[in-house]
Amino acid sequence: MKKLMILLVLVAIAAGGYFYYQSLKSGPKYSLMQAANAVRTHDVADFERYVDVGSVTGNLVDQVTTQGSALGLLNPGGMMFKGALRMMKPQLAQAARKELHRYIETGSVEAAAAAQPGKLVNISMLGLAGKVVNPDSQFKDIKYVKEEGEQALVGLEFTQPKYDTTLVVELKMLSRGDHWQVTEITNSGELLKHVARLEKKKLLGGK
Repeated sequence: MKKLMILLVLVAIAAGGYFYYQSLKSGPKYSLMQAANAVRTHDVADFERYVDVGSVTGNLVDQVTTQGSALGLLNPGGMMFKGALRMMKPQLAQAARKELHRYIETGSVEAAAAAQPGKLVNISMLGLAGKVVNPDSQFKDIKYVKEEGEQALVGLEFTQPKYDTTLVVELKMLSRGDHWQVTEITNSGELLKHVARLEKKKLLGGK
């Protein structure tokens, strides 16, 4: 009887471990790991399984165009194009998607920018993203995961050595049944505004 109880406990532990692993495998964190691996292996198709590039870039354009002052400071000359940016949302979203695809294929921001020689508006979405998470930045931690039904908000914390601080990029993810997919960077506009303030403070000597 005692041996049977021990066996049942071991089975319960094994089953619990299995179901815990399966929950991780089908959760938001696992999908983000897969997306990161797709970037590392330059697999555009696999990346788009875990990131809805069209939705993310379209929303990014929406948020960027609402941050006129930040856009002007972070990308000189950008502010004068604010009205044009709204009108050119489809073209900008398409350009941002091509930039991202080229970056995944090559791993080079320069190559991604060079792939867009005919842009009417000199705004690089990857360039703006680089203002928030630049080459000196490092991924620090997953700050939080808030799941609510078929939706999750995930906060990714990055260091920002230029301003001696950290920034949290918040991703909205939706369940696609057997995996999760990033559909939006919810706070890109706020991050640009915050970085613009940090840059202005730095230019004024920290005052």
